[in-house]
Amino acid sequence: MERSSDLRVKEIEPLDSPRAIKSQYAASPALIDAVLEARSVIARILRGDDPRLLVVAGPCSIHDPEAAMEYAGRLNSMRQRFQDRLFIVMRTYFEKPRTTVGWRGLLNDPHLDGSFDMSSGLVISRRLLLHIAEMGLPTATEMLDPISPQYIADLVALSAIGARTTEAQTHRALASGLSMPVAFKNATNGSIQVAVDAMVSAREEHSFFGVDEDGRCCVVKTTGNPETVLVLRGARGAPNYGGHTVDEACRLLAAAGLPEKVVIDCSHANSNYDHRRQEVVWREVLEQRARDHGRLVGMMMESNLLEGKQSPNVPPAELRYGVSITDACIGWDTTEILLEEAYAVAG
Repeated sequence: MERSSDLRVKEIEPLDSPRAIKSQYAASPALIDAVLEARSVIARILRGDDPRLLVVAGPCSIHDPEAAMEYAGRLNSMRQRFQDRLFIVMRTYFEKPRTTVGWRGLLNDPHLDGSFDMSSGLVISRRLLLHIAEMGLPTATEMLDPISPQYIADLVALSAIGARTTEAQTHRALASGLSMPVAFKNATNGSIQVAVDAMVSAREEHSFFGVDEDGRCCVVKTTGNPETVLVLRGARGAPNYGGHTVDEACRLLAAAGLPEKVVIDCSHANSNYDHRRQEVVWREVLEQRARDHGRLVGMMMESNLLEGKQSPNVPPAELRYGVSITDACIGWDTTEILLEEAYAVAG
């Protein structure tokens, strides 16, 4: 008898359960307390109850855990130095949405060879988050797959829903059950209303298919997530970080009954995908922050040890250390200067 299902499935590989991996790579009670405190601080900033500027900085994507740890050490020093005015969070993105095809991130393809050893990717990602958290440095990541958060979300202080998935019902429902604040980016076509609608949706109760800590298929029922924020990241061919766009964004937020608070992403379309323009955007947004302290609560940058990017389509041993393999990033020297400038303005 012929089958009618799985006709195009090559292989189904079982995964260890979230509980098993989290038990093997466990977070101490003190570390969990630190993650909870970081989430609480971010929530207070997003409400306007903490005057510090939220800064999310880090590589476009993590592909080399060793380089990521070196970056984390440097960023943590800046966090400690500037913590009275800035609340610095490291960008630790392990999953990459692709417009067509391409490398899909450390969690999906940790060996950068198309083998998609996701079992190892989950472990490598969790271990890296543990090491960074042990420094005291909070982390942010994009939640792309609805199952992977069960393996790593307990270590994450801030989640993002990206421009390609903000409109997706799956991700709105997922955000409604996440245990940390969630940042929604405007759509790739520039629509801010899409992100505002997503924030409204995420505040409501949802039910969706997922897995529990033992890896069993189940229905996940959520209570809703009130800790959300809008991120302006630009549109196709045009930035959207200017004062008039912030005014329009806040009008839409107010009409939806949401706090008039905005985070500006200084990379992506706001810099026209030119990493060198991030400096220009950063400084212009800081000028806005000085005039409009109440609404501009956070900024994001794509930053790495060294500037630029390189192709991932070479043997991993030939990749240059500390250089992005996805979007081009500013280097550490520039990052340090921009953080110093943000500290001066945030005061």
